[in-house]
Amino acid sequence: MNAKGVGKRFEAGENITNVLDLARAQRTNQVQRRVNGAFPSWMIRCLDKEADRLGVTRPSIIKVWIPNVRTHPPWNLPRQIPFPLRLKELA
Repeated sequence: MNAKGVGKRFEAGENITNVLDLARAQRTNQVQRRVNGAFPSWMIRCLDKEADRLGVTRPSIIKVWIPNVRTHPPWNLPRQIPFPLRLKELA
């Protein structure tokens, strides 16, 4: 079946999974690449504090927060700013 036929069946609400080759299906832009970053010591302390609180590793915190900042930029944050932006705790 060609793409037009599959598209028509999909738009009609039909189940098209039987015509898809799911064994070869891939998600785009999901290849992982390693990056290095330098953070100030106060930020590392914040990351470690939150990682300890949640019982996870520092890289786990970073992997979750970076996508959050992309989808929820700082200018859209509520008045009650969540960790890691609360710097008063570090004093």
